[in-house]
Amino acid sequence: MEKENRKIRPDEIWESLGISNDFIFGKVMQDPELCLELLRRILPELEIERIEYPEAQKAIKPDIDAKSVRLDVYVRDGKGTVYDIEIQAANTRELPKRTRYYQSMVDMQMIDRGEHYKQLKPCYIIFICLFDMFEQGRHRYTFENMCKEDKRIRLEDGATKIFLNASGDMDDISEELKVFLEYVGGKEAKDTYIKELDKAVEEVKKNREWRREYMTLLMRDAENLEEGMRRGLEKGMKQGLEKGMKQGLEKGMKQGLEKGKIYGTISVYREMGMTEQEIIEKIQKKFNLTPEEAASSLLMI
Repeated sequence: MEKENRKIRPDEIWESLGISNDFIFGKVMQDPELCLELLRRILPELEIERIEYPEAQKAIKPDIDAKSVRLDVYVRDGKGTVYDIEIQAANTRELPKRTRYYQSMVDMQMIDRGEHYKQLKPCYIIFICLFDMFEQGRHRYTFENMCKEDKRIRLEDGATKIFLNASGDMDDISEELKVFLEYVGGKEAKDTYIKELDKAVEEVKKNREWRREYMTLLMRDAENLEEGMRRGLEKGMKQGLEKGMKQGLEKGMKQGLEKGKIYGTISVYREMGMTEQEIIEKIQKKFNLTPEEAASSLLMI
C-alpha cells in the first residue's frame, strides 16, 4: 500500500496546475485574443478595441537597490492605457501595499527623464484572487483616489486598482465575468471563451520548454527558502556558541539550535510575504515566546 505522505513528483505538480497558477495564467494570456476578451469582461465600459504587446511575466528592475517585480501580464491598449493583471491564489495580506508598489513601477515604465507628467497614461492594476480580500462577499472591489473630506472630488490621477474575488456571492458583476471567476475558482467551463481558456491551459502544459521553465523557477524558489533556513540556523548557532563561551558549550549549542530554528522560520515566513506582525504572532505561538522575545527575534535577522 502506497504511503499517503509520499513526496509529490515534479510532473504531478505540473499536471495539477490550472488557470489560477500565475505561471500558467501568464502563458495563456500571451494569446492577444484571450487577453483582450478578459479585459473586456473586467472593464466593459472602456470598450477596448485592441491590445498591443501583451507581455507575460514582465520583469521590472528600477535600480540596483530597489526591489524588482515580475508582473504576470503587462499589456497596453490602442489608447496607451496600461493594464497589469495578476492572479493570486494565497492571501498574503500585503496585496494593498503591493498594488502601491506595482503602480509606481508601472508609472516609471511610461515616461522617460525630461518628459512631462501629462504623458502618464491611465493604468489599471488588477488582482484576480481566489479569496475575498475584504470579506464583504463582493466579486469586485474597485479603488480610485478621492478626497477624504468630500468624496465627490476625485484626484483623477488615472490610477485604478481592482480586486476580483472568485469566491464572491453577490449579484454585482456581469454573467460573463462571473463564469470566468467561477472557472478560476475551480468550476468547469460554461461558455465558449472559458472553454477556449481551458483548452489553452492544456496546450501550455503540453509545452516542454515551458514545463522546464516552470520547474526551474520552482527549484529556485525552493533553494531560496532553503538558503533562508540555512542562514537563520548559522546565525542562531553563532550567537549560541558565543553565549556558550560564557554559560557552557552544551547549553550554548542547545540555545543556538533553538535560535537557528526561530531565525530559519522567520526567513521562510518573510519569503511567503507575511507581515512583521503576522510573523511575530506565529513564532510566538510556535516557539512559546513572549511578545517581546518574538519581536526581538525579528530585529536580529
